[in-house]
Amino acid sequence: MSGRLEGKVALVIGAARGIGEGIAERFVEEGARVVIADTEAEAGRATAARLGGIFAETDISRQDHAERAVQTALEGFGGLDILVQNAGIYPWTLIENISTGEWDKVLAVNLRGTFLAARAALPHMKAKAYGRMVFTSSITGPRVTSPGHGHYSASKAGINGFIKAAALEFSGYGITVNGIEPGNIMTAGMKAERSEAFIRSMEAAIPLSRLGSPRDVANCALFLASDEASYITGTTIVVDGGQTLPEGADFRINPSSV
Repeated sequence: MSGRLEGKVALVIGAARGIGEGIAERFVEEGARVVIADTEAEAGRATAARLGGIFAETDISRQDHAERAVQTALEGFGGLDILVQNAGIYPWTLIENISTGEWDKVLAVNLRGTFLAARAALPHMKAKAYGRMVFTSSITGPRVTSPGHGHYSASKAGINGFIKAAALEFSGYGITVNGIEPGNIMTAGMKAERSEAFIRSMEAAIPLSRLGSPRDVANCALFLASDEASYITGTTIVVDGGQTLPEGADFRINPSSV
């Protein structure tokens, strides 16, 4: 199937690179026009140019930036049908060492950014009685966690709660609100922020034996943003290669022993 987003306008926040770039690319393949919103101006402009979109320099933790990103879509493409809030930060710090400033920054980008993006897009989607909101959550927080991710876990668990509340409140306006919970996805950020040993350990913990790709997440975002998902709201889809399934580390079956 092709053209699933034909004629739609999508604002993808946190799309200069990585998962967000993959989502924007997949949307364009299906006919959407995209606004690439990100703090990384050089990379964001390059992505927008490659995809035939528009770039909006955006710090989603700021209300004026969220509103400006939405306005860019309205002025540049004449509307807004799909909102994806993918921007997020994930510093590694043990709880005992997290400063209040670092805590506030993670919650501001990841959780307040989700709220601000939804609030900025809502009036325009409400006016046309149509909208798709998709938020990038994580398996970290809602389902699992690890040391050093206290603030990140709290922010992502909060996103899942917000999705449910927003889905209920916006349901009468023809707007669906859903989320994606990625597992470990191989991006440039993953390579830069995590060691080779960490990556190998994650592969060993995933039943499908590999980290995900941005396209794996993008395909899920495409489904939730399309009319195929018109009767789905207030939920999240886990995209983790089965990482959250095993009860313990020794889960692989030796075919010769069964």
